Amino acid sequence: MKYGGILRIGFKLLVNDRAKFTALLIGITFAVFLMMQMTAMFAGILNRAYSTVTNIGASMWIMDPAVNTATSPIPMPDYLLDAVRSMNGVSYAVPIYIGGAQVRLASGAYQSVTVVGLDDTSLFGRPEVEQGKIADIYAENSFLVVDDAEFPKLENPKIGTEFELNDFRGVIVGIAKVASNGLNGVPTLYTTYFRAIQYIPSTRFTMSYVLLQPKSDAAVAGIQDQVKKLGYLALTKDAFKEHIADFYTYQTGIGTNILLMTVISFIVGLSISGQTFYSFILENLEKFGALKAIGAKGRELVVMILFMATFTAITGFGLGIGLITLLITIARSQLPNYAAIITFWNLALAFGMVVVIAAISSYFAIRRVLKIEPFDIFRG
Repeated sequence: MKYGGILRIGFKLLVNDRAKFTALLIGITFAVFLMMQMTAMFAGILNRAYSTVTNIGASMWIMDPAVNTATSPIPMPDYLLDAVRSMNGVSYAVPIYIGGAQVRLASGAYQSVTVVGLDDTSLFGRPEVEQGKIADIYAENSFLVVDDAEFPKLENPKIGTEFELNDFRGVIVGIAKVASNGLNGVPTLYTTYFRAIQYIPSTRFTMSYVLLQPKSDAAVAGIQDQVKKLGYLALTKDAFKEHIADFYTYQTGIGTNILLMTVISFIVGLSISGQTFYSFILENLEKFGALKAIGAKGRELVVMILFMATFTAITGFGLGIGLITLLITIARSQLPNYAAIITFWNLALAFGMVVVIAAISSYFAIRRVLKIEPFDIFRG
């Protein structure tokens, strides 16, 4: 290796000063930990924000253009369903109801819930039933309850548990599970579409969304154009998720606050690591001068400093990722509502910021080292 010798010298020079090396690692580890914590929380919030879209699983959603989130629909007229079913490129279309309600539990306590009313004929979008049978949803007063983090708020119901919803009797006939927990912190009940609109007071229009399956991917654009002419919006599953994510990112303040905390974490890591690394270089100037005196070239010293900064940054990055992974794993095992998740994009963001920290720290160190003269070192 061309620079093998100079890199070994740099490594020994770095790790032999244990106090400075430890301070460098702590600074970068702490910065990575904070950045990952903030971005993991944001990713978890967004994942739960569009959990309804994930759980229902429809390929396309038709909605009022003013809708921002799946759990806050704007009711649409029933004729829209027939219009969609007659459109070119539509394989099938079904209605769905999503709304909030208050239920009175057996203990007398009231609890807010989200009620999802599935198409009576197909039950499209139904959850996976863990206990009971999906066919029991057709029985009188029947509801499925989702066993998620909010399940205990309904006093841990079992099959046969009764409750009251707007003076109507409700009975739990099945316990289901879904792919993703919700964000709003309320339990979820599934029933038929007709029962949902019958039990829950609503406006003149009752249909929350139209769910449809296009005949092919090529038909999507045509369907969107036809729906737009009717004054409504048709979005694919991924586009609806992106629409919801944009709402939470840019219109609720969540994105701004998370971004601010991430930037603060970056500045903290840069200030600690940069200052410590520069101080380390200053304390070892005579050694760099000695290397110059025995024939080390400027580019070799640059490579050594870059290696030292990179080695420290990568090590700190690994420790930070390990620490945040451990914390999230423990937190999610003890706190079901904890939403943070690690994704490829927040790993890439943290890595990019660590590279920037290493680059800025190296820049000032390199400038200082290249200015020294062996004569000044030996004269001192």
